[in-house]
Amino acid sequence: MAEKKEKILEIRDLDISFKTTAGLVHAIRSVDIDLWKGETVAIVGESGSGKSVTMKAAMGILAKNAIVNQGSIRFSYRHENGENETVEILSKDKNWIRRHINGKRISMVFQDPMTSLDPTMTIGKQIMEGMLWHFKMSKQEAYARAVKLLQEVGITDAEARMKNYPHQLSGGMRQRVVIAIALSCNPDLLICDEPTTALDVTIQAKILELIKKIQLERGISVIYITHDLGVVAKVADYVNVMYAGKIVEKGTINEIFYDPRHPYTWGLLSAMPDLDTNDDRLYAIPGSPPNLLHEKEGDAFAPRNKYALLVDDKAQPPMFRISDSHYAATWLLDPRAPKVEMPAELKSRIERMKKGAEIDGSQL
Repeated sequence: MAEKKEKILEIRDLDISFKTTAGLVHAIRSVDIDLWKGETVAIVGESGSGKSVTMKAAMGILAKNAIVNQGSIRFSYRHENGENETVEILSKDKNWIRRHINGKRISMVFQDPMTSLDPTMTIGKQIMEGMLWHFKMSKQEAYARAVKLLQEVGITDAEARMKNYPHQLSGGMRQRVVIAIALSCNPDLLICDEPTTALDVTIQAKILELIKKIQLERGISVIYITHDLGVVAKVADYVNVMYAGKIVEKGTINEIFYDPRHPYTWGLLSAMPDLDTNDDRLYAIPGSPPNLLHEKEGDAFAPRNKYALLVDDKAQPPMFRISDSHYAATWLLDPRAPKVEMPAELKSRIERMKKGAEIDGSQL
């Protein structure tokens, strides 16, 4: 990691609601995220925790019924001439964002490649489309670059594949095509929204390796949106754990996996399948995520938290500092709180993870 790091994305105090027929849904609550050039940040949490909405806000593609109550999203990038520019995404209109940001400087790889690709267009045309729109290059140039991109993402016989339609490719190949489209305009930031959920485990591993390889070669930054901590362990430098529209814990990959402090993070780690566990059943966090139509006073996780304190029903916990890079929003970290240890089975699981990492020489 370079000594002088360059910040490319800074989200501060982001607060978003959605108008629905049932009322106002407070989906994102005071979210702060930082991303530095070349780094990988993971946003983890159950479905409905606000992961995708946060990143859609960063891309300026929020739905029409979204209301941004407050906050700022500052994105920094370099022009072709090397000049730096920082823009406030929330202050720009959709046309400007479409012309200057979407696809060109921030690209997104979505969960299901079949719904991301147009079934009526050849994959060659779909890869060329962004280059023709953003760079006004000739069709010959765009075609040659599209073939190179298909080769870069590991698709053999790329020229022949240019003429294929999405239904003629396997799920893994379709996801590679989606990655090629996302990379076509040399973005500074790649957002991967559950990029491997629809794929089997062997293809999943190959796609993650591919994204990692491309990131190293191009020096781009990556944000993963996922509920799968197994994916996070393979790719992330930093992790933000989200619950009910709020970041409840954040830290480096080692801090989150080896020294988790929030009971929700304990639950997510305990729910990971583990062959060496002593439990007869796979662990599940009790209860369900809250209905954000009806905001609860205090800590949103309290009804599902067996370690909840009386104060959790009255006041939201602030972010307590554990180290310079590790923070968690739980009253258990207040100096006045009773001492609570993580579950014994999770502690032994973490010890096994540490030993496994020492054996294979990885950070996890």
